[in-house]
Amino acid sequence: MLVREGNMSSDRTEELQLVTFQLGAEFYGIDIMQVKSIEETKEVRPIPNSPGYVEGIFNLRGEIIPVINLHKRFHLASGQTDDDDGLLRGFLIIRVEEMHVAIIIDKVSRVLAVQSREVQQPPQMISGIGAEYIEGVVQRDDGYLIILDIERLFNLRELAQLESLAR
Repeated sequence: MLVREGNMSSDRTEELQLVTFQLGAEFYGIDIMQVKSIEETKEVRPIPNSPGYVEGIFNLRGEIIPVINLHKRFHLASGQTDDDDGLLRGFLIIRVEEMHVAIIIDKVSRVLAVQSREVQQPPQMISGIGAEYIEGVVQRDDGYLIILDIERLFNLRELAQLESLAR
């Protein structure tokens, strides 16, 4: 979400509100306006002949939601978690086009405000994720926060496949 502060002059600052989470060893962020909710891990029903990165579907308050494993999508190792971290594990329900999709996260972090001037262009390759999926990176004390562009995570054919799974 782009929040404009101050007047419309050139000295205005733009702030991104990001839901941050961990996948493997890296931290990621998604624009808060594209996140519907964060849910505890639910029972997922596998779907035969679905793409390898699709774990299956689950029912969220009457809506059938496809579950995507970004570890498999991006060929990432799962993060090491202890018992306390298991409580922070779950699904991030995001809006892609006009549908909801659940992505599996290792650990939810927090909502973070980032100034747009802090966002840098992504390098060509970060931990196996192609730059086409990344909106930018923000340097932090403990490494980098990778901002995902969820509109680019799936092409139109994949979205149509996911939508048919949810029916």
